[in-house]
Amino acid sequence: MTSELLPMPVAAAGTLSLRPTMRVPALVAAAGERASIRFLEFFAANIRNPHTRRAYYRAAEEFLTWCASAGVPSIAAVQPVHVAAWIEAATRQLAAPSVKQRLAAIRRLFDWLVTGQVVPVNPAHAVRGPSHIVTAGQTPVLDPSEARALLDSIDVSTHAGLRDRARIGLMVYSFARIGAALGMNVEDVYTQNRRLSVRLREKGGKRHAMPCHHNLDEYLVAYLDGAGLRDDPQGPLSARSVAAPVS
Repeated sequence: MTSELLPMPVAAAGTLSLRPTMRVPALVAAAGERASIRFLEFFAANIRNPHTRRAYYRAAEEFLTWCASAGVPSIAAVQPVHVAAWIEAATRQLAAPSVKQRLAAIRRLFDWLVTGQVVPVNPAHAVRGPSHIVTAGQTPVLDPSEARALLDSIDVSTHAGLRDRARIGLMVYSFARIGAALGMNVEDVYTQNRRLSVRLREKGGKRHAMPCHHNLDEYLVAYLDGAGLRDDPQGPLSARSVAAPVS
């Protein structure tokens, strides 16, 4: 562990420094050196993502500053009512996802302090955050005319063009994830009951088989025949070296 991650005394009373922008709040320092070190360890050792670390530290600092202004003498004296009041105030100023992230930060911090025997219980466990229900996906979807225009714009005079049209057509007509489409082998395009079908490898090792739309059938057959892939059923469907023109 580098010295940057070790608690280092600074001149200001009641503070310890993890780095110049991260200090132990006075409410934590009031609980003693052990609490201060445990607080710093939460961010230094328990959270590896730097963006999450900054967001959680900001939430913890804001909450503990609010507690101090409310007259709470020490982090060990924080009660569920304090967490609930802070969350309630936050819901009047912030969107629900932001409030839920702040509550998650406080819960995880106090879980860490409980396991370190700094505080006896987690006061945030009993507090519920605001409800946030997502009724529509955020990923933009092409409408049929846009999808058709995109597919028709692809130059299919090369193997790469045939591949790209087949790949995009697969995602358009089967709603396959890009990871599932790229993970297909040649053998995953097969004929069943006189109709072309595809086999997709989904998350968790699941496999999903489905018959092809007649346009997708055309795209896949043209790609397999044009790129000469049928002789290698175990090979990847999305071959990379396919820049040669179609003969």
